[in-house]
Amino acid sequence: MNPATNPKAERHLQKYSPEALSLPKLDPEIVELIKNEWHRQSSNIRLIASENYQTPAVMAAYTNPFVNKYSEGYPYKWKDGERLNLNGRYYNGQEFTNHLENLAIKRALDLFAPGMQDKYHANVQPLSGAPANFAVLNAFLEKGETFLGLSLDYGGHLTHGHKVSVTAKFFNAVQYKLNQDNLLDYDHIRELALQHRPKLIICGATAYSRMIDFKRFGEIAREVGAILVADISHISGLVTTGEHPHPFPHADVITSTTHKILRGPRSGLIISRKELGPAIDRAVFPGLQGGPHMNTLCALAVALKEASTDEYKTYTHQVCLNARALAERLQQNGFHIIGGTTENHMVLIDISKSDPALRLEHGGVLADIAEKARIVVNKNSVPGDAKPWLPSGIRVGTPAVTTLGMKEQEMAQIADWITVVAKSKGEEAVLSHVADQVMDFMKKFPIPGYEEMTAVIGD
Repeated sequence: MNPATNPKAERHLQKYSPEALSLPKLDPEIVELIKNEWHRQSSNIRLIASENYQTPAVMAAYTNPFVNKYSEGYPYKWKDGERLNLNGRYYNGQEFTNHLENLAIKRALDLFAPGMQDKYHANVQPLSGAPANFAVLNAFLEKGETFLGLSLDYGGHLTHGHKVSVTAKFFNAVQYKLNQDNLLDYDHIRELALQHRPKLIICGATAYSRMIDFKRFGEIAREVGAILVADISHISGLVTTGEHPHPFPHADVITSTTHKILRGPRSGLIISRKELGPAIDRAVFPGLQGGPHMNTLCALAVALKEASTDEYKTYTHQVCLNARALAERLQQNGFHIIGGTTENHMVLIDISKSDPALRLEHGGVLADIAEKARIVVNKNSVPGDAKPWLPSGIRVGTPAVTTLGMKEQEMAQIADWITVVAKSKGEEAVLSHVADQVMDFMKKFPIPGYEEMTAVIGD
């Protein structure tokens, strides 16, 4: 029966009309949560080194018809070490998903392996950095085989072999540490490599503020016949713009998240020497994941294009300038900066060794009271912490505030507020006063994308 002459059918169509399915009408509770989170981000100084603001273009690319499509497999097939332009998907209907993924792969190679694209392979399907790391380990190690990674207590990531991670449960993880100056000790790493003969070595960190000597790591890996994996999740944008030395050609594999300094969606990528591509692809799918999230991959392609621009290069340079300015002012104010300075986007502070007026029970206390003053940092272990669950330090980073347009003079102001917060020992009146100042301060640095967001959820 024609819906026009069937009242029940007409009511059904009206119920699911585009107007009725607008988010504010469908789910006002979710809309309220989105608005609250937007307000929180807009009125707080975000100094967590792993956080950023996506650009409006990246956010817009998240919501598109690609979210409806299953795309298990790859837009190519391997034969004799070569990628063939043949459909390698399980499901049909992949004309445009194949084009999208090939475009993202091309942009990843153009960004991370310029001039050497034919020698490298990119897998853009990992759902985040941790799955990317586990997929690489699974590609090259059998259960129980040995790899080296930086200890979590000394700046490494959980997936670099911490005992609570699946990476340590499946494989034999040997952990290296920093030296007494809180720097990577390459001689010690070499000694461990010679002693344990790992099949794979992970370099890179989640809380290390100095440059990493990828060339030295490469020499160690070649000496023991190990595959070198550089986890550059935190510094990916810095290596592509020359603010930090590049892992290639010293590393065999690069892994990275895409939502930190790259300002992309929450996903991951793996770039490797081309001959390692088939093993990595099999480890990602079908070894670890099913179909990729194609709408996220769409947003990743946009972020990779943005990261290839001169504007992005200017951005990453300012990120480093801001980090150094923040470190210098914090040090002048009496905070103990681990390693004495920073050479990337983050600053590590040891509260226990700072000026007595700034000391608190542990880093978590400072993080908690700073949040009451609308300054968001994260507690962090420092080398030698006896109780890493009650860490002595905090970690601060500049990618997010730099995206908003802040520069060195704002870093000095932020450092001074952190100092006031620490000295307050949590006194509510002081924290409330700083919070009011921060609220007023943040009005000068609006989050990008406000107009696009309000078009979806309303003012």
